[in-house]
Amino acid sequence: MIKIGILSLFLCANSGFAEIDFDSGKGINIKEVTASVETPAVSSPKAIESKDATKEWTVMVFVNGKNNLESYALKDVNEMEMVGSSDRVNIIAEVGRINGYSSADGDWKGCKRFYVTKDNDTNKINSNAVLTTSKCDMGSWEYMVDFVNWTKKNYPSKKYVLIIWNHGSGWDKGGDITAITEKGISYDDETGNNINTPQMRMALEKVGGVNILGMDACLMQMAEVAYEIKDYSDYVVASEETEPGDGYTYNTWLDPLVKEPTMDAKKLSVAMVNSYGDHYQSVNQGGTQSSISSKSLAQFTSLTNSFIDALIKGNDLPNAKSARDRAQKFYYSTNKDIYHFVKLVVDSTQVSDVKVKGQALLDFMKTNLIAHNRAVGSGYSNAYGIAGYLPTSYTTSYDSLSWAKDSKWDDLIKWINGK
Repeated sequence: MIKIGILSLFLCANSGFAEIDFDSGKGINIKEVTASVETPAVSSPKAIESKDATKEWTVMVFVNGKNNLESYALKDVNEMEMVGSSDRVNIIAEVGRINGYSSADGDWKGCKRFYVTKDNDTNKINSNAVLTTSKCDMGSWEYMVDFVNWTKKNYPSKKYVLIIWNHGSGWDKGGDITAITEKGISYDDETGNNINTPQMRMALEKVGGVNILGMDACLMQMAEVAYEIKDYSDYVVASEETEPGDGYTYNTWLDPLVKEPTMDAKKLSVAMVNSYGDHYQSVNQGGTQSSISSKSLAQFTSLTNSFIDALIKGNDLPNAKSARDRAQKFYYSTNKDIYHFVKLVVDSTQVSDVKVKGQALLDFMKTNLIAHNRAVGSGYSNAYGIAGYLPTSYTTSYDSLSWAKDSKWDDLIKWINGK
């Protein structure tokens, strides 16, 4: 368990949480899952707005509190209740709980789906539970599909936000670095399951996409994650770094949405990022949060490939190694800020093509890919909004990712490490 001052949890999966079995993989055959997933064709995201719905937005929050974050789950739903649904905005939260962590709010267990309504009691969820089940697997992508499809059917709107709330681990599932398989999110301590990134893509495809995917979890704003789901969400809001257990401050971005329900997806994603940045700045705690434009990921990949080609052709290996070692890192030291890495290469290279291709990539990231970025605290002055995996040795499980198949980032890793 990670400590910062007084006891505080982070929304990430790491070996410090000794009481949680994050990697048992019960019920999940990773090889079968990844083998069944095809690389999506380059296209615009499939989050199509419904013209028939009367409400503007439905906010769906998949609150997996079936682990040591249970007390924070209750707190965040109470933050949602500070605003509540309106005649133009639906707020729906699926909340899961198990024994062993928090006895607050009646100590109920299982899963409940709440239609979130406004109230001033911050210690108890008073919203109506419109569906209750004693057993649920919130580490199952199929269960998340059921939640989203059920919500879209019962609470339709023109636009949709889906937030996955729980531990997250970017590329690394947690535990021994040599045992890396897939990136993960939504760890269910009762079932031992979690949702890996190929499964997240399958889930979003099954539900017809969303306008914004938010991940209130650690370390999820990575090229490897965003690229995998690029066809099924207009914007991806997440953090390059770990998130404190407090995570999102829901009332401070739901309130402006309810007051201005006609805001578009980009504006709402910016509000979400600013809500996070403003909160942690106010409590003097460092952190990162950004919004990525999914429609820009195809061109981002093309420019990244051109930069990598120039770097390898120019044999600028010492410069590349130095940039990798000096680039902004995060809780997992293999996660490096991509913009900062490229900038370090561009600033130091003597190879003209590397400088030209690198600068083109930087310009595109700044003006197109990163819709908005907040990096709070001096430790994150070079966190520009999206991380990438840059280890000192290569793991072949990385090959299963769409990003590794369509980009040359895997070639970059192997070249830098002499593989």
